[in-house]
Amino acid sequence: MRPDSEFETIDVALIGSGVMSANLGALLKCLDPNLKIELYEVTDQLSQESSNGWNNAGTGHAGICELSYTPDRGTDGEVEVSKAVEIFEHFEQTKQFWAYAVRTGMIDNPADFINSVPHISFVYGQKQVDFLKSRFDGMVAHPFFSEMEYSEDREKIREWAPLLMEGREGMPVAATRMKAGTDVNFGELSRKLIHWLGEQEGCSFHSSNRITDLNRSADGWELTVQDLKAGTTRQRLAKFVFIGAGGGSLPLLQKAGVPEINGYGAFPIGGQWLICDDPEIVKKHEAKVYGLSPGAAPTMAVPHLDSRWLEGKKTLLFGPYAAWTTKFLHRGGSFLDLPGSIKLHNILTLIKVGISNIPLVSYLIQQGLQSMKTRMNELRNFYPDAQVKDWKLIDAGIRVQAIKKEDGDAGIVHFGTEVVTTEDKSISALLGASPGASVCVNIVLEVIQECFPQLSKNEKAKQKLKEMIPTHDIELSAIRTAIEIEKYNNWSQSAELNLGLLK
Repeated sequence: MRPDSEFETIDVALIGSGVMSANLGALLKCLDPNLKIELYEVTDQLSQESSNGWNNAGTGHAGICELSYTPDRGTDGEVEVSKAVEIFEHFEQTKQFWAYAVRTGMIDNPADFINSVPHISFVYGQKQVDFLKSRFDGMVAHPFFSEMEYSEDREKIREWAPLLMEGREGMPVAATRMKAGTDVNFGELSRKLIHWLGEQEGCSFHSSNRITDLNRSADGWELTVQDLKAGTTRQRLAKFVFIGAGGGSLPLLQKAGVPEINGYGAFPIGGQWLICDDPEIVKKHEAKVYGLSPGAAPTMAVPHLDSRWLEGKKTLLFGPYAAWTTKFLHRGGSFLDLPGSIKLHNILTLIKVGISNIPLVSYLIQQGLQSMKTRMNELRNFYPDAQVKDWKLIDAGIRVQAIKKEDGDAGIVHFGTEVVTTEDKSISALLGASPGASVCVNIVLEVIQECFPQLSKNEKAKQKLKEMIPTHDIELSAIRTAIEIEKYNNWSQSAELNLGLLK
């Protein structure tokens, strides 16, 4: 990394070392090699919050198995699949950029962060079976999902995922499967991209560095940066600031005093996983298996039984179990985070949402207090023969959901990914959660197009973008002809080949 003295004035400041900052920084540097970029991370290691491999499910969200992306039946009684199609398209862009990064040597050894694993949707009971069949009929009609399989045959499902059927009797079951799913270690990917960025001329990254103040100036934003280890502070002038700090994003926006977040609040949700490392059990399951959300559970708490590859080891993960918390960050957060985020401009929004979401709050408290026996009973809905001795409970990080003024009027908590950008395009920030990490390239491309319009007019940059992401200007969701499908398949297979996903 370059010495700090070179960067008193920088083009881009990235706050937070998660997957959004990592991909935005890498994309910007590829499109304009002259940019001076600095990244600041408050923890002593990179990508330790939501992007950390143990703090998320690692599902390469492509709409394949996630039933929450197809929740509503249309007027004709069929399941609406447009959201799943949209997410699949956006994940394709993400994979294409990662494949470019591998192909050009920006990052190495893709097996460190992405592995092929089938994605399965699994349901039980006749009502759920009817739903899944309708969902399958709607999805398989689109070229994205043409290879999806459906079965109500217990032996076929046992072949796909033996643990699902061990000890299961009685009620009807059904499953869909697509082999072309992925497991992603977003933390490892982020670290690889950030280390590459730090090696580029005019760029650096700094852990144990906290942004303590942001003040608008005529030329951008004055940042006060505190080095937590050295106990020193320094000033930076940044023309553009991206805040990808997870739960820390809203407090930083409030500190900056930008009017665009007036009325915004935050609702933190903690999480836990059950994990199993027993080799005999782990080797029996190679799939990500998603079910339907129970009752008042938020969509991000939809249960799933997953194969994971973390720290060079395969393990099984089940959950997540949601929990009530007032902390915004898993590491370094404070129980005063939520009270401290309450301001005059958002207090009415928070009161309305709090009153309207009492069942959700009750659910989160109940989840956090439940016994191991209760948690195991939920696991046994997926794996009937699961034994307590084979599983342990770990924390799964914290997701901070954005609450907007219009959500307050409607009395709902806003789940999903929200990007807030100031009117002058000098600050952009990410709020919210899933499926953000999987569609990160699509999100940061929108930030680039909005906040760096000069790159969209630069022919060299446009050619570079086309080289990195061949489909960025093509509406993949609308492809139908044989020629269009063949082109898409070629792009997709090329990316998967570079990522080592084609066996």
